[in-house]
Amino acid sequence: MDMHTVVVGTSGTTAEDVVAVARHGARVELSAAAVDALAAARLIVDALAAKPEPVYGVSTGFGALASRHISHELRAQLQRNIVRSHAAGMGPRVEREVVRALMFLRLKTVASGHTGVRPEVAQTMADLLNAGITPVVHEYGSLGCSGDLAPLSHCALTLMGEGEAEGPDGTVRPAGELLAAHGIAPVELAEKEGLALLNGTDGMLGMLVMALADLKNLYTSADITAALSLEALLGTDKVLAPELHAIRPHPGQGVSADNMLRVLAGSGLTGHHQDDAPRVQDAYSVRCAPQVNGAGRDTLDYAAVVAGRELASSVDNPVVLPDGRVESNGNFHGAPVAYVLDFLAIVAADLGSICERRTDRLLDKNRSHGLPPFLADDAGVDSGLMIAQYTQAALVSEMKRLAVPASADSIPSSAMQEDHVSMGWSAARKLRTAVDNLARIVAVELYAATRAVELRAAEGLVPAPASQAAVAALRAAGAEGPGPDRFLAPDLAAADTFVREGRLVAAVEPVTGPLA
Repeated sequence: MDMHTVVVGTSGTTAEDVVAVARHGARVELSAAAVDALAAARLIVDALAAKPEPVYGVSTGFGALASRHISHELRAQLQRNIVRSHAAGMGPRVEREVVRALMFLRLKTVASGHTGVRPEVAQTMADLLNAGITPVVHEYGSLGCSGDLAPLSHCALTLMGEGEAEGPDGTVRPAGELLAAHGIAPVELAEKEGLALLNGTDGMLGMLVMALADLKNLYTSADITAALSLEALLGTDKVLAPELHAIRPHPGQGVSADNMLRVLAGSGLTGHHQDDAPRVQDAYSVRCAPQVNGAGRDTLDYAAVVAGRELASSVDNPVVLPDGRVESNGNFHGAPVAYVLDFLAIVAADLGSICERRTDRLLDKNRSHGLPPFLADDAGVDSGLMIAQYTQAALVSEMKRLAVPASADSIPSSAMQEDHVSMGWSAARKLRTAVDNLARIVAVELYAATRAVELRAAEGLVPAPASQAAVAALRAAGAEGPGPDRFLAPDLAAADTFVREGRLVAAVEPVTGPLA
């Protein structure tokens, strides 16, 4: 486990800290300021709880049952009951990193001092993360409003020592046993605390943050594969000239063009339009790569702005304000996060689509400008990469289905009290699948483009130094080069891992310098 420590204060957190805790096991500590803010807010809640007037979330029921005033002797039971009843998820377990992000982000909001949760509850949340205890959370149960209720409830249930959780060894056991084994006392929830542990956008936000980290790598990787395909197709790099992109100043477009130009520096394959197969222009999938990749990059930048705002937010209902008021609000609504999750699924699908079109062009002898059919060793006897493109096309088709927005839907709940929901959790879940598929799609283009570049090199044309570095690193990673047909799935899996882990970018940057 990473020994890096993330200190949780009162003013939110960063995307880097979310990834450190969720994926790399960073330890979590509460700052002194957070402990003070927790204690101060709790005094306000305790004072309100002692009054005869009903206060939502403190001395009333929840949702459509908010009209009932709850007596003092039933309030602890009320908080336990909301956790137990809302822990109603179904379906497969979600990934460990998602649950850790969910837990950490809920702790981030609790530590803000706007929820009224006691310091000892927040400390127990940190203790669970540090012990590597991961609640069992299920795929279905969140409508993205009032936040990610069922997923967060399963996490709160573990805090109470109930339900099931996964230990640091990967074994699922009763939560009470795991807490006892790590010397963690279960939490006895007081007024408002059950509600405060459930009412947030933490699941969808955690998945957004991790998707942004993955997509940053994939967009840079796709710039590299686009450059390799342009090179293998004997395209022109003149379309990448900075002065052309300066007159249409979308930031991402210029970045992608610069990445491609740096990968192609020193190539002996580009600029052959007037050789044996004259053409005036390259196809759109080659020529417009910076425009498509760049538009996606700009969308990532906007999504990162939204994520940053949400990471700085305190999402609960009701909230404790510094002047002592406890006020209801709608900040738990996931619309801002849901929209950008859907935007990212759209641009990821389009990036996958343009990658696949270049792959198909590399394999078609009528459009590849002299490359063998399907990049096969002995076409007819060998099928080459024919079915690799089929697999890529199937992934692209799935990406298009995943691009249908979840946030355009709403289904009423809670006896029509919660009559317009965000579906942000669903948007996040499908985006995770889309990001996984995009890595595979980029990997197939990489595999085809490197084989094509090697075939060009065998003809005496010298690839760019960065291209040569990419080819050498991919081959060293276990994805073999041109030759007779062989069992192809292991090569594609090796290419997928190579892309997904950022090793393609790492392979070319010693030649190109840091790529954006």
